[in-house]
Amino acid sequence: MKNPDPTNFFNRELSWLNFNYRVMQEARNTRHPLLERIKYLAIYISNMEEFYMIRVSGLRRQLVKGALEAPPDGLSPAEQLAKIHKKVNEQLAEYAKIWNDELSPLLAAEKINIVEYSKLSNEQKGHLTDYFREMIFPILTPMAFDPTRPFPHISSLSVNLAIIVCDSQGNEGFARLKLPDGLQRLVSLQSILVEEDCNEQSFVWLEDIIANNLNLLFPGYSVLAASPFRVIRDADIELDDDDAADLWTLMQEQVELRQFGGVVSLEVQDKIPDHILKILVENLHVTPDQVIRTTYPLALSCLWELTSVNRPDLKYAPIQPKLMTTRPLVRNIFDSIKKNDFILYHPYDSFQPVEEFLWAAAESPDVLAIKQTLYRVGKNADIIKALIRARSLGKQVTVLVELRARFDEANNISWAQELEKAGVHVIYGLVGLKVHTKMTLVLRQENKSIVSYAHLGTGNYNPETARLYCDFSLFTCRKEMCSDVLLLFHSLTGYANHQKYKKLLVAPEFLRQDILELINDEIHAHGKDGKGHIILKLNSLVDKECIAALYRASQAGVRVELQIRGICCLRPGLKGISDNIKVTSIVGRFLEHTRIFYFCNGGNPKLYLGSADLMPRNLDRRVEILFPIEQIDIQQQVLKILSIHLGDNVQSWHLTATGDYEKIHAMGEETEIDSQSYMLNAR
Repeated sequence: MKNPDPTNFFNRELSWLNFNYRVMQEARNTRHPLLERIKYLAIYISNMEEFYMIRVSGLRRQLVKGALEAPPDGLSPAEQLAKIHKKVNEQLAEYAKIWNDELSPLLAAEKINIVEYSKLSNEQKGHLTDYFREMIFPILTPMAFDPTRPFPHISSLSVNLAIIVCDSQGNEGFARLKLPDGLQRLVSLQSILVEEDCNEQSFVWLEDIIANNLNLLFPGYSVLAASPFRVIRDADIELDDDDAADLWTLMQEQVELRQFGGVVSLEVQDKIPDHILKILVENLHVTPDQVIRTTYPLALSCLWELTSVNRPDLKYAPIQPKLMTTRPLVRNIFDSIKKNDFILYHPYDSFQPVEEFLWAAAESPDVLAIKQTLYRVGKNADIIKALIRARSLGKQVTVLVELRARFDEANNISWAQELEKAGVHVIYGLVGLKVHTKMTLVLRQENKSIVSYAHLGTGNYNPETARLYCDFSLFTCRKEMCSDVLLLFHSLTGYANHQKYKKLLVAPEFLRQDILELINDEIHAHGKDGKGHIILKLNSLVDKECIAALYRASQAGVRVELQIRGICCLRPGLKGISDNIKVTSIVGRFLEHTRIFYFCNGGNPKLYLGSADLMPRNLDRRVEILFPIEQIDIQQQVLKILSIHLGDNVQSWHLTATGDYEKIHAMGEETEIDSQSYMLNAR
């Protein structure tokens, strides 16, 4: 596709900011219990931190080095940064209102208070001073800045105090004090003042306790001012393929260097004195557009701490995932898979069968080999234990651990070491490609032949996220499917050139072209019967060639329904271009993470699930798969789930041609459908 009209595309970064805005709006959603609403404020800030560390930092590098290629919307790096700065400031002003004016009063009404230090009684302040002396003072390290001592390094995301002190002769000095790692930002008064009313939960900000006891840290000096600040640094790890001979060592070095990336933004509170801000700006070498001023405490991703308050009436009841809702296990999981393919939909279906599949493979004397890809595993990985157990019992175990899973690099390096110590054959990823696909193959000897069993998923082998992310797990022993999985494993661990697979759609070699062909086939089928219908449920839609193909389908009269959780660069509702395209987005209790591709295909549906979004990174720079769902009963299961989500009129948003998202509401006597609540109650 050459020279697309820029007005037909939304900017990727601005679209992501719109997604994060929808996350923030869930904090206002009264359908959620109060402490669940607090989580959305924490998630919004956490998302924004990563956005600045990766996306904004990338734009700033482009600004210096020059962009290699303009995005489809045509905006230059400078134009994007200006629009991001404006939109972020608008969102943060609304964020401040939600926290300061809406949720904080609601928390107080429930006797959960965040108390200003100045409003504490003298007795309470005395106890906090004792707490400061015993628990905080010993681990603080004030760092002065003067002609003999350089400006200290400020680590990314750390909350700091910029302090101005004055000696008896009136000479002023500057010091930086980092809040200690490992201490709660919200210090519970009840944990310190045991005689306090246990019916109330009161908290004081850690930085306020420190700021009001700085005289103990700077004896002989007067403390004139203490202002919180923090920086966000470039955390995008860039690897040179020429240096990839020792990927393990290179990744370890890059993870350690992450704290030393260039400063992307400086966050301060709005009331910071001008002379302190001037010192920070000059020494951190930031421009005015990199300064973010807030009217609320910094780094509110720490609001997760409030969810530990023992108030079950203000939280969702824990869900009880159902176990094997599709059919009961017969004798063992291998017999069950051999009887028929089956699918699970997490978190509504338990992740336990996935773990049991690995443990059964580890323990079964008939299993000869296990092959698996791991992207994000989590910290307490039963899957890893099963693989180590399998190796201890003499099975051949091969695991590709993707070391470049962003912000999980250190965790994956650690797991790779554990596996390698146990004798597992570990592959540390591929040069120039991330392995993002989620697949396991078990090879089992049965009646003098080898039978293959596969698990293919849309989500990671991570039991923690499986309780929060909506994802599919398919179990199959179909020969052609398992043969494709085996071929793909061989290409990952050995050498293979442009294999064509019988069932799987595989990136980077074929996936984009396969998707374009499926769209073109649907256009052709629509020309015959007028019933063309495409449904895509994705995390993100960015790829300009795929978007152009969807525009062609719309122009041909094909009905296109897109449910895109996050970034959507396609502009729906353009006359003569995208009239037949509808885009919705669901943000709810669980993260919509699954990818579904449906093509009506003249009444003989083609349905695929997988790990890939339609983004250049997924199609060109990652190993991804989409796997077909061909068994009729499973097709019907997935299509029913898809129809429920498309019919959501409670948690769903509609994307307009202007780029705005409008909340969808049930009209008139229309039945309200909250797709996630429906799935919780129906399965």
